[in-house]
Amino acid sequence: MKKWGDIIKNMTLLSQFSLSFITPLLLCLLICWWMSTNLGIGAWIFIPGFIFGLGGSFTVAYKLYLSVTGHQKKEKKKNKVSFNRHH
Repeated sequence: MKKWGDIIKNMTLLSQFSLSFITPLLLCLLICWWMSTNLGIGAWIFIPGFIFGLGGSFTVAYKLYLSVTGHQKKEKKKNKVSFNRHH
């Protein structure tokens, strides 16, 4: 039963991360669609919207990378074994 709990936990984290990656892109494209339909701006507006959306997604990915590598560095320091200290 513990394995199923771990699987569900990992699937939940995966879906949360994927939503974090796709949300900036979808939000930018939604704003571009609104601007083109309501304000009469041409379809060219989707090109910068797509670029800004990808930039936001890459920013989320970079922050996740920094978080994971920082956590790994902390774990590495915590598990450091010293043979000259007596506990």
